[in-house]
Amino acid sequence: MPELLVEIVLEQFASITRQQAEEGIRLIAGAGQEVERLQSNLRSIRAVLDDAENRQAKDNDVRVWLAKLKDVSYDIDDVLDEWNTKLQKLKIKKAEAAFNPLKKVCFFILHYLGCRPLVMRYDIGVKIKDLDRKLDIIATEKERFTFRSITRGNKGIQRPMTTSVVDLTEVYGREGDKNTIIDLLLNQSNCMQDLYIISIVGMGGIGKTTLAKLVFNDDKVSTHFEIKIWVCVSEPFDELRIAKAILESLTNSASNLHELETVVQNIHQVLERKKFLLVLDDVWTENPKNWENLKPSLTCGSLESRILVTTRKEKVANVIGTTKIISLGTLPENKCWLLFSRIAFFGKTIEESNKLVEIGRKLVQKCKGLPLAIKTLASLLRYKKTFDEWQNILENEIWELEEVEQEVFRPLLLSYCDLPYTLKKCFLHCAIFPKDYKINIEKLIWLWMAHGYVKSKPNKDIELVSEEYFETLAIHSFFQDFEKRTDEIRIRFCKMHDIVHDFAQFLTQNECYAMEVAGVGEIELDSTYDRVRHSMIKIQKGSSFPSSICTGNTFLRSLVVDCNYGTNPKIVLSKLVDQLAYLRSLSLNNCSIEEIPVEIKGLIHLRYLDLSQNHKIKKLPETLCELHNLQTLDISGCIALRKLPRGMGNLINMRHLLNRATISISYMPQGLERLTGLRTLRPFVISDGSYGSKACSIECLRNFKGLQCLSIRGFGKLTDAAKVKGIELINKKNLRDLGVNFQGSNNEGQDYEELLEALQPPPNLMTLFLVNYKGNTMFPNWMVSLNKLRKLSLLNCVNCEHLPPLGKLSSLEILIIWGMKRVKRAGNEFLGIENDTKSASSSVIAFPNLKYLWFYYMEDWEEWNYDITKRGDGDITVMLSLKTLEISGCLKLRSLPSHLRQMSTLKKEFYNCPLLDEQRTDNASSSASHQLQQ
Repeated sequence: MPELLVEIVLEQFASITRQQAEEGIRLIAGAGQEVERLQSNLRSIRAVLDDAENRQAKDNDVRVWLAKLKDVSYDIDDVLDEWNTKLQKLKIKKAEAAFNPLKKVCFFILHYLGCRPLVMRYDIGVKIKDLDRKLDIIATEKERFTFRSITRGNKGIQRPMTTSVVDLTEVYGREGDKNTIIDLLLNQSNCMQDLYIISIVGMGGIGKTTLAKLVFNDDKVSTHFEIKIWVCVSEPFDELRIAKAILESLTNSASNLHELETVVQNIHQVLERKKFLLVLDDVWTENPKNWENLKPSLTCGSLESRILVTTRKEKVANVIGTTKIISLGTLPENKCWLLFSRIAFFGKTIEESNKLVEIGRKLVQKCKGLPLAIKTLASLLRYKKTFDEWQNILENEIWELEEVEQEVFRPLLLSYCDLPYTLKKCFLHCAIFPKDYKINIEKLIWLWMAHGYVKSKPNKDIELVSEEYFETLAIHSFFQDFEKRTDEIRIRFCKMHDIVHDFAQFLTQNECYAMEVAGVGEIELDSTYDRVRHSMIKIQKGSSFPSSICTGNTFLRSLVVDCNYGTNPKIVLSKLVDQLAYLRSLSLNNCSIEEIPVEIKGLIHLRYLDLSQNHKIKKLPETLCELHNLQTLDISGCIALRKLPRGMGNLINMRHLLNRATISISYMPQGLERLTGLRTLRPFVISDGSYGSKACSIECLRNFKGLQCLSIRGFGKLTDAAKVKGIELINKKNLRDLGVNFQGSNNEGQDYEELLEALQPPPNLMTLFLVNYKGNTMFPNWMVSLNKLRKLSLLNCVNCEHLPPLGKLSSLEILIIWGMKRVKRAGNEFLGIENDTKSASSSVIAFPNLKYLWFYYMEDWEEWNYDITKRGDGDITVMLSLKTLEISGCLKLRSLPSHLRQMSTLKKEFYNCPLLDEQRTDNASSSASHQLQQ
């Protein structure tokens, strides 16, 4: 999308001009006029870009012109970023010289002689002149289109009026189809065929996958079938990949097999005589041979087994030998209106809604009964209050476009065009992911930042702005299938609807490219790959990274390599680094990388580097610290990594440093305190004092005033509470997540209570994680002030004899207590309610918002009861919002409090609690326990 690129380039020019003035460096020698002309042409082009964007859907020449502009804008951005980076290097050298007299003399001699800066200016000046010629041609070409100059309104991001998006779990108009399919799945009278296949057939956006999910998750269906499997097929129909996906679902582990016949035999062994349900979602193949290769593995189950297929084509259903076709039609008009009005009128008064009913019905007719179209359009109109705004949508010329590939694209295009240009680019970047991909939201936001898509706001961290961007796109229905574990307070993953993904690909015109490597041998790239800027490569086990990626396109800005667990893609990292010099983001998570080459310093534009879960990396080269633009470095799970580079302090733009589970790292290097822009530091490792001046002390945390997420490892090595107080956590107003591991103490006389009291985080804290605490009591004075705390985890606090009075935490939703081995009784103190009830008359609620409560491995815990149910004249209510209670490994616990026994809606799960006189769960271990252990 050229609009954002032009903005980024103009902002780069402004930044460079400002820095040069501050540093007293002259403008590029011999290219001053070209720089001025570049900026002038960019401003004149920016004035007409809104009109050009609107016309590209129906005018191919405009689309070609925009593609040329985009390519040149990328090139200009690369040159300016190189220029900016060299300016930053000069600033870093100047800062280093301030602390070293000898370096200071050398620096000023070079500065005034102008030796190195002159080389820099000449090199960049040549590139500027070339780009000026190219842009001048594009600026001249724009005149023949007679674009209109549209005055920009201040199109800001519309924030939701509530804290949650409309609940869209209810599905309209499909009750009959759902019941029909369930009857076919459960009916045992028609079991004479080897494979009983039901195909849901309908056009894109009609709700096939949604209906299949409703059926798949139905309680009767779950009870009826021994095994349920869901596989997203999509294009192309790769029999080996699909077979491996089925086997992985059956065995809960990635397959290391490379031959289809071997995989099929393994599936046969698992499914033999079993009653299974297999869903094959989004099938496209019309070649019967594809299906015949997969079919033998599925004929071995019980005759009551069923296969449910979703496809857009009836021919596909016939090719695979469908037993029963369910043709999914458009929604009836009354159901369309129910779905539309529930979203579009959400948050509006009855008076406001009544004025919009008539025009709303006209808009619903435009969607032609397609649920996705209705949902998208209604999400757009949800924040448009006036009749004129709705009228403008109704009369938009997009409804008349014949060139739009699919009917459902029109409302998507309306919603897309309504977005600010920054959000448009954030959405389009998601075309890099393959269909049905589970997107990590936190990493997605960091990728947006790496590419400059997020526009900063005064007095607001860019991460928070990015979160607003995501919420707005979600509200506009560009994301779905949000996923959050029960032991977390934030949504972690999401997906894009297949049609929305198609729409993003339609708009990006091959700028984003996702491929899957599932076999051996070199991949032959599509001819359009030369224009690709963002690429994701998913590598199956037994396959290798395609070396043609490095030679086929040297202008990639994003490269994400996604490997199945245990895959070694054999990436030659030195070659990749040498060829892909323009990368802004590089993700090599779990790619069996063993060594980071010194040539990594050549990636001067890099903002995002993910090396996590590469277990054999032993060290990072010092040259990594020459990546001065780096914002995010993720080395989590690099268990062999022994230390961080000495020059970490040179990464002055670093915002997110993640080194979780880097168990061999024993200190943080000196100089880290210069990274004052850090927002995430997980964890800060406290040294044992043996590293002297090499190590950064705990006091350096005081410099990180904007921290949002912090964890500390080795807190037990500290003995001076004054030093802990000196890090001034209470002044870090944006701190949301805090984890403290007290491991490392060998001092029996350690005053843990004093250390914990000195910690004192800010009252806005949302999650707190304390582990290996050795004190006898745990409820510092500051804890009661955490009125926004939503999750608390207390792990392996082995010396605590009483549960802390956590009932006072009014916002607490999730509580996990693990390994408090000395606790024998939980009573009034746990509720935080005093026994003196004479003067109290008002009712009290302990744990008013607690939803999930877990107790694990409290080996001496015998009794859980409360002595009081009243306080004066007022009642005491306990845990009225509780949804799940899980207790595991509490060998002596005999019973639950009466109020928990009487909660009929409470989900109770007990494991290895032999004396507990409640209904027992037969499972040997719990999924939540497993998650927490991980």
